[in-house]
Amino acid sequence: MFKNLKLSNKFNVLLLAVFLGGILLTGTACAAFLFNSAQNQVTSKAVLMMETMNSVRAYTSTQVNPELADRLQTESEFIPETVPGYSAREVFEILRQEEEYEAFFYKEATLNPTNLRDKADAFETTLVEQFRDDRDLEELRGFRDSPGGRLYYIAHPLEIQDESCLVCHSTPEAAPPSLVETYGPDNGFGWELNEIVGAQVISVPAGEVFGSARRSFLLLMLIAFGMFALAILLINVLLSRAVIRPLNRMVTVADQVSTGHMDVEFEQDSEDEIGQLAAAFNRMKLSLSMAMRMLNRTQS
Repeated sequence: MFKNLKLSNKFNVLLLAVFLGGILLTGTACAAFLFNSAQNQVTSKAVLMMETMNSVRAYTSTQVNPELADRLQTESEFIPETVPGYSAREVFEILRQEEEYEAFFYKEATLNPTNLRDKADAFETTLVEQFRDDRDLEELRGFRDSPGGRLYYIAHPLEIQDESCLVCHSTPEAAPPSLVETYGPDNGFGWELNEIVGAQVISVPAGEVFGSARRSFLLLMLIAFGMFALAILLINVLLSRAVIRPLNRMVTVADQVSTGHMDVEFEQDSEDEIGQLAAAFNRMKLSLSMAMRMLNRTQS
């Protein structure tokens, strides 16, 4: 079937095959680059937010908590603003009011939290265990399934580095009475200094991670297809002018010569291969004409 196609059609088929192969390879490489770039951008933003939350935690621990420590011992109602994790969570919720960060979620997933709101689920527990097993591990990231859909997460270990934290988390007897009254004596105790008790986890819907990359990829592919269509059009125009038309004229002249019209000429308007072919046909026609005259003289 391919052999029966016209020259221009054969050329277009070959060009299309080359283009599709190039698009496949280029598209694969571009997709990997764009999606990896989008993932790195989200990770960088999440890490910056994580550092911000750590700053809030440090400020609460060193500035807020000492100012309110006495009230924790005397007042009947616990003051949650003295808890670094609570402050970080509240500040993050304020940050989420900005459109740029509204898709992000923050949790201090803890194995044995005082507030059960921070209780690590099964997946988060595996993250904490990995941090415990490898103390040199500073970050975990990847994808997970959740009831709300697939999420991309970044997790850092949550380690007890300040002895002041143990005031509320060593034993119920040492903890402020208001804390025990509010949360009970069964959760959030028994922590030790330098122990990894949980993980700071920032997550974002996977669609948010890859949405912009997907749009960029589609735009890139659209531009590539548009450029290919334009290239095909231009190549066909040039092919028609430089090759197809001269060859068609040669076919017409050759048909006339084959029927005895020796007064026609193969047009030679270039010095390229087509022009050389026309010159060769003219020499052949001249030789044929001379041979025919010699034949006629012999017969006479």
